[in-house]
Amino acid sequence: MYLVGEALVGEGAELAHVDVLVGDLEGVLGSSLAQAMARVRMGHTPLPGVIRPNLLVKPFTLIVPKVDLKNFSDVARVFGPVQYAVAKAVADAVEEGLIPVGDLDGIAVICGVYVDPEARDVNRLFHYNYSAVKLALKRAMSGFPSVERLLSEKDRSRHPLTRFRAPRLWMPPYLQVALDNPDIEAIKRVVSQLPRSDRIILEAGTPLIKRYGLDAVRELRSMARDNFLIADLKTLDSGRIEVDEAMEAGADGVVVSGLAPRDVLEEFIYEAERIGVYPILDMTDIPDPVRLLSNLKVLPRVVIIHRGIDQEASTRIRWSLLGDLKAKFSRILVAAAGGITPESIPAALSSGADILIVGRYITQARDPRRAALEFLRRIGLDMDQLRIHVE
Repeated sequence: MYLVGEALVGEGAELAHVDVLVGDLEGVLGSSLAQAMARVRMGHTPLPGVIRPNLLVKPFTLIVPKVDLKNFSDVARVFGPVQYAVAKAVADAVEEGLIPVGDLDGIAVICGVYVDPEARDVNRLFHYNYSAVKLALKRAMSGFPSVERLLSEKDRSRHPLTRFRAPRLWMPPYLQVALDNPDIEAIKRVVSQLPRSDRIILEAGTPLIKRYGLDAVRELRSMARDNFLIADLKTLDSGRIEVDEAMEAGADGVVVSGLAPRDVLEEFIYEAERIGVYPILDMTDIPDPVRLLSNLKVLPRVVIIHRGIDQEASTRIRWSLLGDLKAKFSRILVAAAGGITPESIPAALSSGADILIVGRYITQARDPRRAALEFLRRIGLDMDQLRIHVE
C-alpha cells in the first residue's frame, strides 16, 4: 500500500516540482526503493534525504532527480539546498503530525525532484522545495485531490508550462459564432471584436475552409488560444484523415455530415474520440435524426439540428426535435443553427438547446461585440468567475 502526492511551488528557474510516494517498506514501494538505490546511472544518481551528513531523516527518504546532473554545479544544487529541503520537510511533517509517528522504520518516502540547470538562488531553491515537499506529503496523506475536485477543475485549469488550455464543453448553454464569410481578414476583424467569454465557441465555417483550407483554422487558433474551436468540414468521406488534419490545425471539434455512410460516421467518431477531439454530427436534411443516432455503434458528442441558409425562407427549426434528442440521448449536446436571433433564445433553451449557432446576426453586424452580448446576456455571461490558479 502506498500513497501519492504532487506539488508545484515557486517561479522562475528555482521553481520546484516534486512527486512523493509514501508507503510500506515491505510492499511495492520497498522493492522500488531497493531497485532505485541499486540502479545508479550517470546523471540520475538517487540520494538519501539527510538533515546533515550522518543524520538520515526518518522515515527513510530517497531523492530522485528528474533531470540529468551534467556538471558539478548541477550536483551541488541537488546535493545541497534541495537535499536539505526535502529532508527538513519530511522531518517537520513527522513533527507536525502529517506523517504518523508509528513505525517510522517500516515506511519510506520516494521523492522525485525537478531542478532547473539555470537555478542560481540557493535560498529560493531551499524554500520552494521545502514548501513543495510539505504540500505533496499533506496531499498524499489526505488523498488529495478528491474525485469531486478533479472533475470540477479538469476543464477549468491551465497547465502553467503550456500556452493553451484544452477547452471542453462542460457547462452549457454556449454561443457558437459561425464564421462563414470566405474573407479571412473580415473574419479576423470580427473575432478581434468579440467579448472574452468561456461561453463563446468559434466555428471555422465551411465556406471559409473551402477557400483557405485548414489554414483558416490555424489563423483562428493563433488569435483565440482559449476558445473552443470547431472546424465545420461536413465530412462525407475519409473520416479518419479529416479528423486528424483538423486536430493538427488546432481544432477542438470537427463536423461530419449526417449524410455520410454509416461506416464513415463511426470511423469519424471513433478517431475523434481517440485523439481527444469532439465529434460533431450535422443533421442537415436528415428526416429522422433519432433513428440515425440509434443505429450508430458509437455516438457523437454534439448533434446539430441545422436549417441551412438557403432553407431559412421555406423551413422552420424543428424545436421539438431538440427535446426528443435530449430525452433519448441525455449525454449528447444538442445545437440549433439557422437564422437564430436573440428572439429565438427562449424557444431554443426551453426545447433543450445546449448550443446556439449564430452567424450573420453577429458577423455582419456593425458592432459584432454588441451583437454577441445580446445573446450572452440572455444565456449567461462568463460561466466561471472563480479562476483556477497555481497554488
